[in-house]
Amino acid sequence: MVDKDAQSDTLAGRAYRSVQEAIGAGQLAPGEKITERGLAERLEMSPTPVREAIRRLEQDGLITRTGPRTVVVADIGAEAVEDLAEVEIALRGLIARFAARRATAAQLDELDAVLDDADDLLIVIKQRDAEGGPVDRHLNALLDTMQRFNDAVAACADNTVLVRLLEQTRVFTRAERKSLVLERVHQNHEFGLDRYAGHRALVRALRAGDSAAAEQIAMDDVRGGLDDLRR
Repeated sequence: MVDKDAQSDTLAGRAYRSVQEAIGAGQLAPGEKITERGLAERLEMSPTPVREAIRRLEQDGLITRTGPRTVVVADIGAEAVEDLAEVEIALRGLIARFAARRATAAQLDELDAVLDDADDLLIVIKQRDAEGGPVDRHLNALLDTMQRFNDAVAACADNTVLVRLLEQTRVFTRAERKSLVLERVHQNHEFGLDRYAGHRALVRALRAGDSAAAEQIAMDDVRGGLDDLRR
């Protein structure tokens, strides 16, 4: 028998992420009105998980309630985005700090294996680019691989509170970030490659148990990435 509460939590999480990504991608614009009923129809869900998702989005400051069943998308100003970026940078640094203390040998080996996969993809991308061939499929695979790396670092930290806070305070949703990176890479095929070596440096710091170095490397990487995407 399926636990109804657990199922509701899963649906609420799905609704939360869907609306969060829609706001980040501009599909739901600042000031746009959202009703529980309309959102439930849009997501093809019952009102209960949608109501829970809206409550979480209110807590995150992404929407503002204007009535018992109605909310509007919040207008997050430039200053608020700056503050959000600083929070994301700090949280990613803290996750790396905890990872340096708690990562197991097997987890560290997995991080190196993920980066090996990324290296292989990068070689193929450069070769196909030099030959004038399409690279979109391999670029998508590379970005997915780097997300695997970030998720694996978070798993090393073994701190669900930090990871949950990070998911709630990202400047860009995962989908929006991927879309922006692809757009920048199409404009400049060298985009982001200058920071790529930092991932190996992070793994070395984690292996050494150097929490201060790991934190700084992670923060520098995130800060550079956010600065590039927001230009």
